[in-house]
Amino acid sequence: MKRWIISLGVFAVAASAFASWNVTILNSSGVLYLPTTPVTVPTIVQSSPVPQVTFQTALAMPNPLIVGLGTGFNNGSFLGQYTINDPTNTQPYLSGFNFVISGAVFNYGQIIWFKKVVRNSDNAILWQANGMFQGSAYAGGSDGAFSVVIPATLSAPANDVTVYETFQLLGGGQPGSGAALMLVEQDWTVVPEPASMIALATGLGGLLLRRRQV
Repeated sequence: MKRWIISLGVFAVAASAFASWNVTILNSSGVLYLPTTPVTVPTIVQSSPVPQVTFQTALAMPNPLIVGLGTGFNNGSFLGQYTINDPTNTQPYLSGFNFVISGAVFNYGQIIWFKKVVRNSDNAILWQANGMFQGSAYAGGSDGAFSVVIPATLSAPANDVTVYETFQLLGGGQPGSGAALMLVEQDWTVVPEPASMIALATGLGGLLLRRRQV
């Protein structure tokens, strides 16, 4: 009986550990103008043990997402959209993510972003925010490269979400001005899953009991 309890606990924890999330990229594209030039942004997706999605905007084809700075493009935009769900319904729920943005702005260059996370079952918005990076031509702005990590916590845990994010690159038409979006990444976090924690505790407790009896 004790061996059966131990095996059950170990099996439950192992099943959760080896399950993977289903991450589907719905959009990873941008536009540079003028002239209007569509670009495709490659992505890196990790689905286990927790989701991680990286938009490699610096490697966009046929042109990276850079405006001004000698590129000939005045403005640009990027749209990322993807879904995350748990096909096995065994994973601990998503609790939030670290939102990473890397790029550069100069003089009149600007990068304006907006992002939201929606629960698919009822279209509830679980997280929404926006922000801006500006060059030195604007009050409070500064020139140069930047890399920021924005911690985000969902208003409720979820295991089936759609993520929307947009970026606007502006100001490239001004002399000595420009903006570059180099990387957009989201590293997700999860909450402890009660069933797995109980199974783990049961398994470890059984092992300790067996050791004492030997």
